[in-house]
Amino acid sequence: MNGSESERNARITRIVQTYQSSLLRLAFAYVKNTQDAEDIAQDVFVAFFRASPAFSSAEHEKAYLLRAAINRCKNHFKAAWIKNRRPLPETFSETPYDEASDSPVLSCVLTLEEKYRMPIHLHYYEGYSIAEIAGILGEKPATIGTRLSRGREALKAIIGGIENV
Repeated sequence: MNGSESERNARITRIVQTYQSSLLRLAFAYVKNTQDAEDIAQDVFVAFFRASPAFSSAEHEKAYLLRAAINRCKNHFKAAWIKNRRPLPETFSETPYDEASDSPVLSCVLTLEEKYRMPIHLHYYEGYSIAEIAGILGEKPATIGTRLSRGREALKAIIGGIENV
């Protein structure tokens, strides 16, 4: 094994270990299916390593991967086989979210419309600021702020009826 091959393998291992949980959670929040989320994350990593882009910072690298995952999720819903398939009953026992975050709140977040669900996911689960979310989703910061606010209001309305959340 030569030096460049071992360096490439080390880079691949580092990137996958660093970002796989974020990509899985984002894809799951988008498509609401564990297997599809895993496929999307894998496709993103394969495309990323084929292109082998260089970045000035880890944050830019993460934002690139998240944007690529969002684009793959959108393409996923455009596929003809997705439009014509019948879903199996979903269980949330095997989600890419940590056990600590697998709660009634997560179930409520997943019921929100995509335009509210994605900013809430990126803000509360991934820790991005409104400006960063706006860059990732290609929206204005004011739009993201409004969607976060409306998403929180929708969650309050949903969670308000749940005991012991």
